[in-house]
Amino acid sequence: MSHPSVHARTQPDKIAYQMAGSGKAISYRELDDRSNQGANLFRSLGLKAGDHIALLMENRLEFMEICWAAQRSGLYYTAISRYLTADEIAYIVKDCGAKVVITSPKGAETIAPLIAGAPDTLFYILDGAREHFRDWDAALAAQPTTPISDEVAGYDMLYSSGTTGRPKGIKRASESNPIDVPNPFLKKLCADMCGMNGDSIYLSPAPLYHAAPLRFNMMAITLGGTSVIMESFDAEEFLRLVEKHKVTQSQLVPTMFVRMLKLPDEVRLRYDVSSLNGAIHAAAPCPVDVKARMIDWWGPILIEYYAGSEGNGVTVSNSQQWLSHRGTVGKAVTGVVKIVGEDDREMPVGEIGTVYFADAPVFSYHNDPEKTKRAYNDKGWSTLGDVGYLDDEGFLYLTDRKSYMIISGGVNIYPQETEDVLITHPDIADVAVFGVPNEEMGEEVKAVVQPHDMARAGKQLEAELLVFCRKHLSPIKCPKSIDFEAELPRTPTGKLVKRHLRDRYWPKKATA
Repeated sequence: MSHPSVHARTQPDKIAYQMAGSGKAISYRELDDRSNQGANLFRSLGLKAGDHIALLMENRLEFMEICWAAQRSGLYYTAISRYLTADEIAYIVKDCGAKVVITSPKGAETIAPLIAGAPDTLFYILDGAREHFRDWDAALAAQPTTPISDEVAGYDMLYSSGTTGRPKGIKRASESNPIDVPNPFLKKLCADMCGMNGDSIYLSPAPLYHAAPLRFNMMAITLGGTSVIMESFDAEEFLRLVEKHKVTQSQLVPTMFVRMLKLPDEVRLRYDVSSLNGAIHAAAPCPVDVKARMIDWWGPILIEYYAGSEGNGVTVSNSQQWLSHRGTVGKAVTGVVKIVGEDDREMPVGEIGTVYFADAPVFSYHNDPEKTKRAYNDKGWSTLGDVGYLDDEGFLYLTDRKSYMIISGGVNIYPQETEDVLITHPDIADVAVFGVPNEEMGEEVKAVVQPHDMARAGKQLEAELLVFCRKHLSPIKCPKSIDFEAELPRTPTGKLVKRHLRDRYWPKKATA
């Protein structure tokens, strides 16, 4: 357990990161040099420990170089999805207070409209100068490769959409730690449970702007291994890369399992995946039959965890535990799980309630004290809003996700944001958005709309609304289809009873 700067001295020519498609790679020495140059550049621009930067780009080597530069200069670094709209990105850049924003040519068109409205933010672009953007590569090359004199650990500050409709940054306190102090949970999960070490070949199939891929890619290098980063996920290509690189560990989401299992057997079984000895998964509930088939295929190497970007508590289940407690998301390894009922009383074993963590790390939502306050109860326990129960051995089972949060392909989508856009359309009187089953993605976005005039209900209005939504939101947040109702179910106090709508689209659960 160390830091890439240490590995740069002990194994300077070993590959730290390699892109799966292009084959471009960066050694530990090069990673150390470039992250030092980045840290020196940030200091030359006046950024000090506790300041913020943001980056928006596709999976590429520079993504990780920039994160390591921020990590060793005490900065908060906010990775932003390039699939968000300009409005969504502008909100995050402003909210996190980014003093520097770095993008790639693929993100330039989306970022460019922000520049005029952010005179105090410096905008940089990779791969050469471009109008309105500063040249990141040239600025970096002008800096020394020696460490800055005031190195201190920085942290990611990633955004998790809230039910208020606006994303919220999850900020951990700046503790002035040395740069080589590891995240204790990641160490436990990656090193102790998944067996990652300096000999590991880690395969990263997901977008780096998500919390787990970013943090696991940093942990792989902290441990002195090599990380192979896919530009984008493809089921057969993933298997080919496992065989080619003799991959030892990876982190996936259930949608990836579904896509691999859907490959024809002659394709799926063509590749040797026997080098894999750890497959970590989270982000969405994994259907029991899907997980069972994956364990049959890959062996008992799947490790599931339940946690949020908030980092307030974690449960983990290895394959052996899961096979004897099918459907569990594991036992607590950080914090103590408490199940709390409607009356704020702790529930007994087997009873369903809201999942809280006691004796867990404290977190806050950036610029949102009210949301932070709502996440805690009077005892100081914190929740992500999920619902579940404990068995008599302390294993946690989730029965519902946050209030109607949609998880599509491992990505969290919060209906309120979509509802807030649709309700502004002149033809809409009321709207409800929720997730409905999708065999491949787990869930997809569904909207049920109450039009002002039911005579307008139909395919033409549906098409208009879908176009309207895509103008204001990223495609993943837009409904795949829209149904119409003369009136949506609301209580006398005006509260939308979304479950009455949602339940029509979900198969009835069998009762024991």
